[in-house]
Amino acid sequence: MTLPGPLNPPSRLLMGPGPINADPRVLRAMSTPLVGQYDPFMTRSMNEVMELYRRVFVTGNRQTLLIDSTARGGIEAALVSVLEPGDKVLVPVMGRFGHLLVEIAQRCGAEVHTVEAPWGQVAPYELIADAMAKVQPKVLAVVHGDTSTTVVQPFDGLGELCDRYGTLLYADVTASIGGNEFLTDAWGVDIATGGLQKCLGGPSGSAPATFSARAEGIINARKSIEAGIRDEGDAVAAHPIRSNYFDMSMVFDYWSERRLNHHTEATTMLYAARESARIVLEEGLGAFQARHALHGRAMMEGVRGLGLEVFGDVEHKMTNVVGVVIPEGVHGEAVRTRMLEDFGIEIGTSFGPLAGKVWRIGTMGYNARQDAVLTTLAALEAVLRREGFGLPAGGGVDEAYRVYAEAA
Repeated sequence: MTLPGPLNPPSRLLMGPGPINADPRVLRAMSTPLVGQYDPFMTRSMNEVMELYRRVFVTGNRQTLLIDSTARGGIEAALVSVLEPGDKVLVPVMGRFGHLLVEIAQRCGAEVHTVEAPWGQVAPYELIADAMAKVQPKVLAVVHGDTSTTVVQPFDGLGELCDRYGTLLYADVTASIGGNEFLTDAWGVDIATGGLQKCLGGPSGSAPATFSARAEGIINARKSIEAGIRDEGDAVAAHPIRSNYFDMSMVFDYWSERRLNHHTEATTMLYAARESARIVLEEGLGAFQARHALHGRAMMEGVRGLGLEVFGDVEHKMTNVVGVVIPEGVHGEAVRTRMLEDFGIEIGTSFGPLAGKVWRIGTMGYNARQDAVLTTLAALEAVLRREGFGLPAGGGVDEAYRVYAEAA
């Protein structure tokens, strides 16, 4: 067998719903030397990561750390650690990733109830409140920003609802954290899990997460330390968490002063997560979010300037991704292919009922910048013309320039 040649990926501008181009500073951090998992530098870096992400999540939670997995693993770790068979869960479903929460909760053996909203809309508070009164679930699991539909679910009043019924509030913030306002403590969120590959400007493979003291208590009540690392007096639960790798009670001990040898921390990903958070906070969380809002607005108005329709409830649109209705007579995949092959720019398609009907264009993390927005709009105009779609010459770039001029 002939060996493959050296790795040499093509140069791409990733303007889809994620992943996006990692910030070069994150890539540099990932190239730094490895150390042992209990080296003082390593444990100090772990502590720094905890403190950095407390500021990103806007929380005082002690258990704020990384789950060594993609964002989906972070979701699963959170849900499998709090849910036991028969527990009731309520999930507002407004797109693909609400369905994912249902899927994972069902696999945990939970009794899952849903509140359904049309794709592109958010779930009204009144519907959630009515369902909460009827179900009185152990967990209310909510996708904060669903990139499949580009909308962000309001959390107003959800914390108070959960307090009323003794319910844990879980938030999937994979696509929203950093680029959209998210106030863990002020909103009464008990658990939130995210990912690096969207607004945080890193690679996929690490899931920042935060757990309230209430969630920590529920998880630790199921603690069962595995035999090979168990000390005398360590807990052995009758109904332990049904995953070893995603057992957050042991992961908490790994990130604590005890440094329980649960697994080997993904050192390079820890470096990436540390640098991603440091970059956000160096810019300032408010300024970072404002940058996402500006470039997201410029992209949205640029899309309209091309004579294209924006998909979904714009009032509740995420700052970092815009849905574009594919015009009648235009082959959506042909446009995406030509954008990639001719300009090296990737934009996204969608799923389920929106497959073939909507493009998704992201402006997030390192790619939330003016040149990326203008280049993408100019390329989209050129490709649409090649596809025979009539549109205003320069209309997209002109509208984006207008947004930037008004913000100056």
